[in-house]
Amino acid sequence: MDVLCLGILVADVIARPLVELPGKGRLALVDDMQLHTGGCALNTGIALRRLGVSTGIMGKVGKDGFGDFLLKSMEKEGLDIRGVKIEEGIYTSSTMVMVDPDGERRFLHYIGANGKFGLKDVDWEIMAEARILHVAGAMVMPALDGQPLAELLKKTKEMKKVTSLDTVWDRSGRWLPLIEEALPYVDYFLPSLEEARMLSKRETPEAIAEFFLKKGVGIVGIKMGEEGCYVTDGKNEIKTPTHKVEAVDTTGAGDAFVGGFLTGVIEGWDLAFTSRFANNAVGAFCVQGIGASSGIKSREEIIAFIESRG
Repeated sequence: MDVLCLGILVADVIARPLVELPGKGRLALVDDMQLHTGGCALNTGIALRRLGVSTGIMGKVGKDGFGDFLLKSMEKEGLDIRGVKIEEGIYTSSTMVMVDPDGERRFLHYIGANGKFGLKDVDWEIMAEARILHVAGAMVMPALDGQPLAELLKKTKEMKKVTSLDTVWDRSGRWLPLIEEALPYVDYFLPSLEEARMLSKRETPEAIAEFFLKKGVGIVGIKMGEEGCYVTDGKNEIKTPTHKVEAVDTTGAGDAFVGGFLTGVIEGWDLAFTSRFANNAVGAFCVQGIGASSGIKSREEIIAFIESRG
């Protein structure tokens, strides 16, 4: 197994386009409503698998309809799901994704089973099989956030594994204390610009990256949406713009970026090509499909896309 994605698994109900939120007791109509796989661990895992990387998933779902849907979808994608725990008495995490006409999104999220996943649920035998551990969903996993996350990544580094970390928006407002202890054990930190600003209290990508490098992170890759990405190891810095495409739905674009980036790490590509592959190609394809993963293409198609753009 090349990559083990550990973190949040979510059933996404996507409604589009939402012109305006209905008032209390009112109804709004949309053109389309679909059920998709979601959650940044699963989104990234699917992206990796479609890019030809052997990938496993570790997380938790409930014994319910949404959980059955996610498990069947993961099997269909060819993901290794031995690390997914099924627990009775809790419900699978779900999100209502409301997509604006311009492709931007609003979310209503239920943490559910993701909030119950902790160190006791980690299968270390499966972990031993992976080259990279990617933790996706820090800050909305209350049983894992904080000191348990540091323990997880410290032990993983002791096993000589490469580590990667992605975050999500912290609605609780605690931010840095939820991940600070874990940062010295992170090889690749791949947050969004908005989350990175809240965590670091810095504004520019350069200042943000410097903050996290001083905390012990190996390489920082900041996802900046339409502005592209900023990647640095403290010596080299790479600013990659985004190819302009017509965005249908930006759901999962950041997770697709991470999937592309970790593909580059597995393949040993340099940071410049890895950033181009992740940002210009994987992200550009993702936003042209509905849902977090439906727009992602094969590695060959993506490399051809990069070459066609010079």
